[in-house]
Amino acid sequence: MPITITCECGSSYNLRDEFAGQTLQCPSCQRTVVAPAVNVLNYAVPAGAAQGDGIFDRDKFLLRQKVMAINAKYFVSDEQNRPIVFVERPAHLLQNLGAVLVALIVGIIIAGGIIFGVITVLGESEPVVLAAVIVGLVIGGFAALLAGIPLSAKRHVSFYSDESRTRKILEILQDAKFQPITATYTVRDANGDVLARLHKNILYNLIRKRWYCYAPDGSLIFIAMEDSIVLSLLRRFLGTFYGLLRTNFIFVTPGDERVIGEFNRKFTLFDRYVLDLTADPERWLDRRIALGMGLMLDTGERR
Repeated sequence: MPITITCECGSSYNLRDEFAGQTLQCPSCQRTVVAPAVNVLNYAVPAGAAQGDGIFDRDKFLLRQKVMAINAKYFVSDEQNRPIVFVERPAHLLQNLGAVLVALIVGIIIAGGIIFGVITVLGESEPVVLAAVIVGLVIGGFAALLAGIPLSAKRHVSFYSDESRTRKILEILQDAKFQPITATYTVRDANGDVLARLHKNILYNLIRKRWYCYAPDGSLIFIAMEDSIVLSLLRRFLGTFYGLLRTNFIFVTPGDERVIGEFNRKFTLFDRYVLDLTADPERWLDRRIALGMGLMLDTGERR
């Protein structure tokens, strides 16, 4: 695939794959520029950014969710159980409760007004009352949604270097609060640059849960899906079956569906997970994106 490189002077060039990762000289201003490396997953990774912060320079991440917390909180450790990342997804409980209250008030006022108006004009016969109630409830419900959704908070995910939350190293932004079918999220690094976009289709998830990860240019990087279609169907009918059917995911490349990672829930009393990327020894998959996907597979699926 062609590689696009842009110099500080504003000049852009399209290069052949053979120049990937090489240090070049801009023909316009003579500055030194480094061409992006193109990996086996067919998306461009900026030079030196494949691992991001040294925190992510590893193939296994152990995740543990903090219990008895209003906000979703996770501790991420290395294989020696040394904490390396703290993750938080605020619930915004008070703001969302306020939004629900406002929505109920608006819905009741609108529905009550319609019901009262229709009965006043058309009479109190049983068919009129029934029709007025149905119309009032439908319109009142839509009005409640329109009033409540803008007031409710989006649930973004923030990654910090430790529990003090003094240094943010990654974030996942919920693109819209109301996403009835397709939910989308944007993964950004510490500088606010977009690393990837995560998509899931709620209708597809009825059969087999899967998330799609896209590069900023729109190309598909990988797919995270339940480890087995058979187990997926059993989970729909039997649930986790006392933990024996706990939901695990695999990360696969588009097209050939080559497994490059796994996100598994350990058989423990509390939520513990292992993000295992040893199937990607070249580390072509940005570990920041992989960890972000792992968190969304848990908190985004309410596992």
